Amino acid sequence: MCTTPDTDRIGTADGLCEPAMELYATALREGHIEQTAIARTPCLARRGLVHPDPDSEGRWRPVPASAALTRLLKPLAQDVFERLDATTALVDALMPLTAIADRAPNPAITVIEGRERVMAALGEASRTARDEVLTAQPGGNRLVDNMRQGLDNAQAVIAAGGRMRHLYQHPVRYSTRFTQYLDQLPQGHLEVRTMEQAIDRLIVFDRKVAYVPAAPGNNTALQIRHPALVRYLVHVYEVLWAQATPYDQPLPTATPGAPVTTVQHSIARLLTEGHADEAIARKMGISVRTCRSHIAKLMQTLGATSRTHLGALLVRSGIARANPSKSLT
Repeated sequence: MCTTPDTDRIGTADGLCEPAMELYATALREGHIEQTAIARTPCLARRGLVHPDPDSEGRWRPVPASAALTRLLKPLAQDVFERLDATTALVDALMPLTAIADRAPNPAITVIEGRERVMAALGEASRTARDEVLTAQPGGNRLVDNMRQGLDNAQAVIAAGGRMRHLYQHPVRYSTRFTQYLDQLPQGHLEVRTMEQAIDRLIVFDRKVAYVPAAPGNNTALQIRHPALVRYLVHVYEVLWAQATPYDQPLPTATPGAPVTTVQHSIARLLTEGHADEAIARKMGISVRTCRSHIAKLMQTLGATSRTHLGALLVRSGIARANPSKSLT
């Protein structure tokens, strides 16, 4: 009998019990399980891993593991984003006070000021990395100087036998500069995934030292060597990575039967939440011009005659949910 408590939190002691996992594996292999088996492991249905078979009464069908994983990770990812926001707020609040500290700074966290010093630190870390480098970058376009610096660092890591993982937002898939960057690196040493959410910069070398922005822009960074903090940042990265889409896989359309791309779906959601074009562009990591081009395509696809009309059609089509406290203008 399944003894899993009646809760849906993931990653704690109340995860799926062993009988439930065995039954789920059987369902995936055979394509169905009997109703009587579900009664013994109710956590499978509660977590949405199985659903009633519409063609056969008394049987249940399994949800593909990849789809179930994405759905179950969603609340955990939201918690990660909230924690990252809180972390950014703390850095913004406390960084100005570091200059008046009355004792030596903690060597586990070092402030690096000046773009050239930041780039030099990242270059040195790349040359000494031997295992794996994890990077997360906001936006969908790499500036020419950033791409050159990134290419030099990546080649240094690969030359030393290391591997790399890059995490970007979806718009990077349409960047010719990023394609050129990938073409100059040998295959088998780099994995790339993309995601919808806007993320701040994060680079972790060999899971020993991490770099994050200390202020907006690229001129100040925190070098973090504290083992607990580095472990936490790696955990954040792995959660985001699990939700992201591999670069070599096409992005699915947002809604079955609707010719709307995943990027446009993200823009539609932000529109219905009441965000202005500039805020949407910033969150998506694209230019305002590109953002408005996507909005125009959404209006054309749905036959909208105005922004207000577009909002109603987005909700009616199921592409985005209604937000009664916000409106499109």
